[in-house]
Amino acid sequence: MPPLLDGLRILVLEDEFLIAMDVEQLCRDHGAADVTIVRDLAEIDRRDDWSRFDAAIVDLMLGGASTLDFAARLRNAGIPFVFASGHSDSEEIEGSFPEVQLVAKPYSGDDLIEAVATACGRAKAA
Repeated sequence: MPPLLDGLRILVLEDEFLIAMDVEQLCRDHGAADVTIVRDLAEIDRRDDWSRFDAAIVDLMLGGASTLDFAARLRNAGIPFVFASGHSDSEEIEGSFPEVQLVAKPYSGDDLIEAVATACGRAKAA
């Protein structure tokens, strides 16, 4: 059976350097072909290639700014994603993004990878 994230290109929105490095390694360990880390929303706006990603892992806050508008852009582009955040304002997420899984920090690597795989339709059968 191929790794859960086999061949995927994953965008990671995470402003904490060590967490971003951990998430990148986790994704690669589970077969991701490419992992791109973005640490602030201005960087996203400068890039025009964000729609080439197969999936995204989105921290709710980047440098104190909400990522919910960007999450809406991902959804509109049909790119599956999960929220991974220490901010537990889950009501706002459930209201705006009822279909998106929130993986709360601190999370286990397995939980995060399974959430991404599920978002991409690759979940292990429970």
